[in-house]
Order: sequence, then C-alpha cells, then structure tokens
Amino acid sequence: MNKTNTPPRLAGKLLLKLLRDDLAEEVLGDLEEKFYLTAERKSLSKARRNYWYQTLHYLRPFAIRKTQSTNSNITTMFKHNLLLSFRNFKKYKSSFFINLVGLSTGLACALLIYMWVNDELHINKFHANDDRLYQVMENTELANGIITQTSTPDFLAENMIREFPEIEMAAGVTPSEWFGNFTLVEGNNYFKTTGQYAEKDYFKMFSFPLIEGEAATAIADIGSIAISEDLAKKIFKTTENVIGKTMEVQLLNFKYPVAVSAVFENLPANSTESFDMVLSWKMWQDMSDAIGRNVHWGNHGPDTYLVLEQGTDIDAFNQKIEGYIKSKLENSNVSLFATRYSDRYLYGSYENGVQAGGRIEYVKLFSVIAVFILLIACINFMNLSTAKASRRVKEVGVKKAIGADRKSLVFQYLSESTLLAFFSLFVAILLVLLFLPQFNNITGKQLSLAFDANLILMVLGITIATGLLSGSYPALYLSKFNAAFVLKGGRISTSVGQLWARKGLVVFQFAMSVILIVSVVVVYQQVNYVQSKNLGYSKDNVIHFDKEGRVMENQDAFLSEAKNLPGVVNASSIQAIVVGSQNSTQGVEWEGKNPEDNVRFEVVTVNYDLIETLGIDILEGRSFSKDFGANEENLIFNEAAIRAMGLDDAVGKPVKFWGKDMKIAGIAKDFHFQSLHQKVNPLIIRFDPSQTMKVMVKIEAGKEKETLARLEDLYGEFNPGYSFEYSFLDQDYQAQYVAEQRVSSLSKYFAGFAVLISCLGLFGLASFTAERRLKEIGVRKILGSSVWSIVWLLTSDFTKMVGAAILIALPISYYLTSTWLQDFAYSINLTVWYFAGAGAVALLIAWITVGMQTLRAARVNPADCLRYE
Repeated sequence: MNKTNTPPRLAGKLLLKLLRDDLAEEVLGDLEEKFYLTAERKSLSKARRNYWYQTLHYLRPFAIRKTQSTNSNITTMFKHNLLLSFRNFKKYKSSFFINLVGLSTGLACALLIYMWVNDELHINKFHANDDRLYQVMENTELANGIITQTSTPDFLAENMIREFPEIEMAAGVTPSEWFGNFTLVEGNNYFKTTGQYAEKDYFKMFSFPLIEGEAATAIADIGSIAISEDLAKKIFKTTENVIGKTMEVQLLNFKYPVAVSAVFENLPANSTESFDMVLSWKMWQDMSDAIGRNVHWGNHGPDTYLVLEQGTDIDAFNQKIEGYIKSKLENSNVSLFATRYSDRYLYGSYENGVQAGGRIEYVKLFSVIAVFILLIACINFMNLSTAKASRRVKEVGVKKAIGADRKSLVFQYLSESTLLAFFSLFVAILLVLLFLPQFNNITGKQLSLAFDANLILMVLGITIATGLLSGSYPALYLSKFNAAFVLKGGRISTSVGQLWARKGLVVFQFAMSVILIVSVVVVYQQVNYVQSKNLGYSKDNVIHFDKEGRVMENQDAFLSEAKNLPGVVNASSIQAIVVGSQNSTQGVEWEGKNPEDNVRFEVVTVNYDLIETLGIDILEGRSFSKDFGANEENLIFNEAAIRAMGLDDAVGKPVKFWGKDMKIAGIAKDFHFQSLHQKVNPLIIRFDPSQTMKVMVKIEAGKEKETLARLEDLYGEFNPGYSFEYSFLDQDYQAQYVAEQRVSSLSKYFAGFAVLISCLGLFGLASFTAERRLKEIGVRKILGSSVWSIVWLLTSDFTKMVGAAILIALPISYYLTSTWLQDFAYSINLTVWYFAGAGAVALLIAWITVGMQTLRAARVNPADCLRYE
C-alpha cells in the first residue's frame, strides 16, 4: 500500500478536497454513527476494506452523532434536507432560476386552466333538482338527415305531465332571446329589460331563490310578473315591499297591466339563463291567440322542461316518449327524448340525431394543454438535474461511503424538488393574481382565487405531484452511483439509453410546442376567415333596434322619415335579425313534391326594402315592392330551397305555404344567416310588416356618429321617454364565434408559455454543454477552428433534436387541426405553409436560444479555457 496515502493522510486529503469543492458541509451533515461501507464492502478485497475502515475512522470526529429519539431523527433529517436544499439553490443559481421560472409558469397556467375548467364543469349545476331536471329535445327526420332542436309544441308540458306518471313537474318556457327587450312602464318612466314567459311551476323546478313572493304563485295569474333583484332596485329603488306594485308590459303592439308577484335573486354567474323578469304562460297564450299564431302539434316553438320522479330510469323513459308526437299527429317525422338540463351546456352538439361533443371538447383540450405545460416544466428540471449530475456525484459517493443508503438519498433529492415546487407555487399564485383580470376578460368569466377546500387540495396535489415527478428521475439517477468508484476519481459515463432518454425529453418538449404553434396559426386563420368571409349580405354599418311604442304603431311613417335622414342609406324592418337560427316550418307544398320528402325551411319575415337594406342579391325574379300592391302574397326562396324542392324555372310557380296559395316571386342568392358551422339551409323570405319586430338601418360609412345622433332624435320624437338602444349587426355576427375567438386568444398565450418554458430548458442545457466542453473548445481554437465552426459543433445536436420534434409534431398537428376544422361547414384549407412556418419558427427560436450561449462560449480565450481546466 502506498505509504503516502496512509488512512490519516487520505482522510485529510478527502476533507481538503471536500472543502475545496464546497461539499464539506453537505457531506459532514449526513455522516452516520456507523462509518462502515454497506453494499460496497462486498465488492472490495479484505485489505482494501480495512484500508477504508481506518480512513473513515479518522473522519469520525467530524460526524454529527444521532443520539435523539426516532421522531427527533426524522425532524432533524427533514431540517437537514431543507438546509441542504437551500444551499444547493444558492450554489447552482442558474439552474435554480431556470427551474423556478419554468415550474412557476407551468403551475400558473395549470391553475388558471383548472379554475376555468372547474367553472365550466359547474355551469347550471346549482339547481336543487339538478339530477332530476331534464329538457325535452326533438329529433326531426328530414330528407338530408336528422336535425336536433329544443323547440317543442306549446302544450307539450301540460299534456306530458298528465300522461306520464314519471313526471313530477313540467313547464313550457319561451327563450328570452326570442323577444329582445320588453318595455316596462311605471308611471312616466320606461325601462327596457329582457324576459320570458313560463308555466306556473317554473320557480319550483329551477333554483332561482325568491326574495319576496312564493314559488307556487309567482307566475300563476295572467297579470303576474316576477322581477329580478336588480330590476326591482332599478324601478322601485328597493327590493322590499314591492309585491303588488303595478306596471305595464309592452311588447310589439301589445300592452298588459301586471302586478309584481315575486322578486328573485340575480341569476348566478354559472347560469346560462339570462333574463330579468318572468311573465305568466297565460299571457303568452293570450298573445298567441291575438296574433293568430297557429298552435298545434306540428308547430314547434317553446322549450319544455321536466322534473322526473326519484329513481326514474331515463333510458326507459326516453323509449316511452320517443313516439309521443307521432301518436298525436299522423305522419309526423318528429321523435322526442329528454336530456339532463345541466348537461346541455357542455354536450350541446348533435350530428344526425346523435350527441357529438360541444363545449366539453374545449374543456378536454385545455386540460390536456395544462398537463403538457406542466410536463414540459418538469422535463426541464429532469434534464438539467441529470445533465449536471457530475457536479454532485462526489457528494453522493462520500455520503454512501459513510453509510447513507439509497432511500435517504432519494428522499433528499425528492425533498429538494418538492421544495422547489412549493417555491414555484408561491410565484405561480402571484402570477395568477396578476393576470387573473386579463384572463377573465379573455374568457368572459368572473373567476376569483378563492382558497376553498377543493382548490387547496387541488393546488397541493398538483404541487406535490409536480415536485415528485420532476425530482423522481434525478433522484433515482444520482442515488445509484457506486461510492468506491466515485471516490477513486471515476468519471460518470452517460449510457446510450440515458443519452437517448434526455434527448427524447427535449424532443417531446419541442414537439408539444410545435403542435401548439400550428394550432394557434390554424385557429387564428379560421377565426379571421369567418370574420372576413363574404356572407352574401352586407352586415357592416347596419344597426337594429326594437320596434316599440309609436314606432310600432306608425312604422311606415318612422321608416319613411328615417330614410330621409342624412347619412341613412336605407331602412326597413324584420321579425328577427338574420344572424342565427330563424323560425322554421315544413308546411310548404309544391307541384311534384314527393310526399315522403321532409324539407324544413327557415322562415324570415320582412318589410319592404329589407332585401335592399342588407344587399341580398336576387338572382331571378324580383324583390318585394309596393308596385305589386299592398298585400304582397308572394315568397322569395334561396338557392338551397330551390335545390331541395327540385324545381326548374321556379319563378312564378305556385306553392302552398301554411295552407295558403302563394307564388315564388324570386330566387335569392344563398347567404349565411347561420354560423359557418352549418351549411346554408333552405330559406323562405315572406312579406308581413305586421309581424316584424326589429328596425334595421344601413348607415353611410364614416358618418356613423352624427347619423346615430339623428336617429336617436327621431326615435325620441316618436317615443318620448324611451331610451334608444341599438346594436350593430356585425357585432351580432361576431358573437356567434365568441368560443372560437376565446380559444384563439387562450391558445396564443399558452403556446407562448410552452415555448418559453421549452426555451428555458434548452438554454440551461446549452449553457451546461458549453461549460462542460470548454477545454475541448480551447483545444479546437488553438488548432485553428473558427468561431462559427465551434458554434455549429455545439448547436448541431440541438438542431437535430428540434428537427426530430418538428417531424413528429407536424403529422399530429395536421390530424388535430383538420379534426377541429371538421366542425365548420366552411373552413380554410390546410396548406403546407402553416406547418412549415410553425416548424421554421420553432427552429429559429431554438437557434436563437442555443446560439446566445454557444457563441459566447466559442469566443472565449483558449488560454482561459485551459487554465480553468
């Protein structure tokens, strides 16, 4: 044995080496009471074991003896690991900062997405009868497939509750969006508000708590009205003692005296309903009779809601009600089914009569994005920890040599990663508080960071899981080293498997980033497409407002004066704006119609000049005109309707509409009155000014402000005391795509965060690679290598990894984006440039990230490199 390396001298050298490498405190803090090799002694000769025993004997005075109880030992170990973690954070500042930023960003994204997803999952779930509250839906078999809708016959609820013992309560409801604004008149004051008609059990079925009044009688009489808390304060300045106070309700040319019978709390934010008053169903029936509305089993309008008896088998119930309409109406092509009311929000899409997703797809999408962003952040920690293992290998070797087992080492490194995760959580919460207002603005929600039990458990669970996941691989990797090999100066050799694992993690990171980049580009292009597509009518600079009061009574005079205002291009009236679903009917007969063909026509009711106001093209025939008499008994069909009817030379041909003989006056070019998710359906434009409810005015571009002021003055002359409230048609059109616009905005932010986190990891790996190869760089520069050749040498591996990520990501992103676009009847074409551009952006970002470090390393003085080594 070498006398220069006697055990005392070796112990001293070891201590000096530990002190020089700044490892003494870490190692001495973990010395066990027993200074004996464990697993390693089997691999050493007897002489060698004795040699190490004596060496370790001289280290005994530096050990921290454990003389405390077991509980105290656990506490001491925990404190000690905490202390070591802080020292390592301080020692490896760059790695700590990269991991902190990555994990905190990932946790902040996950927390925001969790809050959004949790809110989505609880929409309409607050009703006490949630598990028994159902909505009746209709499947209508048409020639081109099955369509699903919520509209039902007016008297469906009252008939079903009599004939089906499974039903405890039932109510018909007219959707609030049908009527726009009602006008309430209290004294000399006029108030515009949204409302609906509902049957008497409505407030017993739905959990909209009453401040005053009784649920059973709130809307039982024709003159009853239930108003919201806000509306009560707006009209009466209070919510107390308002029962019995009288007002007048005005809609179209109908005026009804009403008395307040109930005041309900403002609707919660997690409700999809939107109204400030509820009127009696008896008033709806009276108004329907007054306007000559044809109420029968083949006419579908209001929604129908049911509360089923406890224990009702919904599948058996649906089989029972499926043919109910057909039993009432011979040759009906309508079948019924009931679906849980609170499920309609997330599962509202149907294809050919079968439930096919809905908003739940976005919930799943963002949940996956949250997981991927967290994984990317965890991968950074894993890669940086394993790449820099050589810095801590001597610490591991000495700890194992003095008796530390693998479990204690794994525990230490997992403690370190979990502590970092909790640091990141603190920063993440600050980020969430900072960006939550903007997030609410994007999502249209009212989320708040309220630390209830569920949120606390979720946050702690995600944080601990993140800490354990990110620290698991480094802990297992570092704790496996052989102490004898390390202490004898052995160097860590990276196996092919470990190298591929590390590269695979980088590839996974950037593959996810590229997929997100492609998705952002495609969603943005599709949203831009629907916003700029020629719809077949002019939606720009067109306003609409309710036709009420004297404007309703003298609409011809009002429209005539409006047309003469400077800045007004044209004006007319329409039953409902041409955005979204219209009234529909199958009550059309024509010569040569196949009795088995069921064609559903959307119906738009208009006044003179409406077609000209919206710029709808008439391909054949004519528009409605006063030149053909005041009683225009002709119809205009769109191209889709003529195709569905199979008519040639259709103009002038007779048709029977709702049992009345009429003629086809013209054929309009197809225009998109529904969203681009749907194809243009058959449409009938009918003339009946008395049934129109909205005034539409086309304003000259650039003169909007002064023209609106003139229109407001004119409206005030006809309706003194009424407020002039209008909307722009293009804004109503954009509102159809609010979900897609929000997805586009959120995707941009989350894709940016994913790229940022990936780049941080790449930056850290590039920094360490450059640092580890400094000696090689110095030698190469002495031998004549240029700066750029060294830059290429250091970046080539990263370029290959990012290139592999791009190749993996592109087919996956093509599949995902093409699947998303299938939800649109009209969509962009996926061109190669979307994918090539996303790949180029990812590669450019990677080059910039890595290039900054490699260029700095390549420009160092070779003498400094070799002196450092």
